[in-house]
Amino acid sequence: MEDLIFLHPLWVIVLDYLLGLVMWTLIGRAAMNIFLPEDSDFFFMRFFVRATNPIIAVFRPIIPGFLIEPLVPLFVAWFFFMVRFYLMPWLLGYSVMGMLSFPLESSVAQGLYEIFGQW
Repeated sequence: MEDLIFLHPLWVIVLDYLLGLVMWTLIGRAAMNIFLPEDSDFFFMRFFVRATNPIIAVFRPIIPGFLIEPLVPLFVAWFFFMVRFYLMPWLLGYSVMGMLSFPLESSVAQGLYEIFGQW
């Protein structure tokens, strides 16, 4: 994580974390929707639906009509992925950096390595 702070300005790290959290929350909603309906009383499903409904509403005008409703969160998450993987590096003057170049995912991978790397 220390390397990321020196490689990128703080606002880039914060923006990537926010975009990453939104993206992974949308993916979580789509995954949870495999097992539960959207109107479920399960706490996590209610959180995913409440947290992502405003984001999906913003993207509703560009969501294709043929797309089935359970896939809509994945479609919207794809936009966040594209911004994080292509647009941000391009705007910052970098080439596409590849897998695990995202600060959020790099931090998670590093934490998992520290936890499970000892075994």
